[in-house]
Amino acid sequence: MNRIAVLGTPGAGKSTFAKRLGERLDVPVAHLDAHFWEPGWEKPETSDWEATHRELMRPESWILDGNYGSTIDARLEAADTAILLDIPRHICLCRVLERWLRNRGQTRPDMADGCVEKIDIEFLRYTWNFAADKIPKMERKFERQGEELTVVRLRSNEEREAFLERLRDE
Repeated sequence: MNRIAVLGTPGAGKSTFAKRLGERLDVPVAHLDAHFWEPGWEKPETSDWEATHRELMRPESWILDGNYGSTIDARLEAADTAILLDIPRHICLCRVLERWLRNRGQTRPDMADGCVEKIDIEFLRYTWNFAADKIPKMERKFERQGEELTVVRLRSNEEREAFLERLRDE
């Protein structure tokens, strides 16, 4: 595992998992949220984002945490492993709410500077519907990559911890 895409529902624990995975494998981690957003939650120009994304994928080894549908195809083509955190939606929704409460008025470490933690009904709906709306599309993208891409699906905290523990033992 040298080039790893960590994907999943908001609140699934992608950033925390990616950080821990990076420590285990001694591979640099980039949180896509921190590179995508501009201060005040402004979206970058498409060409600027695509150039940033290409630059993040340039090194020989990386872990990229985040979904970003506009660049997922390029990321999966470059990756050797995709790890999908397929955590139940009620858990993800609770975590999103907890994260918002914990970080109100602040910018999270895995977020771009100037993006103070916020929440709205649109994001809550996106989180709730992610498994039904987005994961089937991801699965089709995984299939298109064929044997070139190893896909690991982790459905619980226990599966996540067991996966990280197996890496420690290797």
